Amino acid sequence: MLRFDNEAGKGNHKHVGEREVPYPFTDVDSLQSDFWAEVKKRRRGK
Repeated sequence: MLRFDNEAGKGNHKHVGEREVPYPFTDVDSLQSDFWAEVKKRRRGK
């Protein structure tokens, strides 16, 4: 599972597999770029 999220009370974070880690949101373009970079990593098995 891969998900970028902004939940009330938790703030900006991302879910990578079972892990949940903070995500420093700056703008939509960066968010999309970061998302697709994570997708590419996971497709390569890293």
